[in-house]
Amino acid sequence: MGQEVILIVIVVAFAAFMFYNSRKRKKQQAELVDKMVPGAKVMLSFGLYGTLLSVNEEKVTADVEIAPGTIVTVHRQTLSRVVDDNASDVETTTTTEDEPKPVAELNGEPVYGERVDTDRVDETDATKRKSDD
Repeated sequence: MGQEVILIVIVVAFAAFMFYNSRKRKKQQAELVDKMVPGAKVMLSFGLYGTLLSVNEEKVTADVEIAPGTIVTVHRQTLSRVVDDNASDVETTTTTEDEPKPVAELNGEPVYGERVDTDRVDETDATKRKSDD
């Protein structure tokens, strides 16, 4: 009896969660459609940015200008979101040029793909030459 009650509670909670998510998704989609007006800056689902020129509801296509004079026709579902000019999608981190970046080394050699200061390389080469002598 106790296991049946727990199972029923889990099923009801799962159904409520699904219902809530579908309502939330429909609301977000409606907001997106309201923002998709000609002249809006948009991002396509594959990361391409451009200006929305027109939307054809019958053909389910949209014309997007990705560069001055370059217009592409895409499926309307690829219009991922409207980009706000004030907001930035890229996280910016501030670093000072004075701070040396630590160089990861493996057995005295830089790890593949790491940038190495030429001064540091010269010091390492000089150390190796001394040890070879």
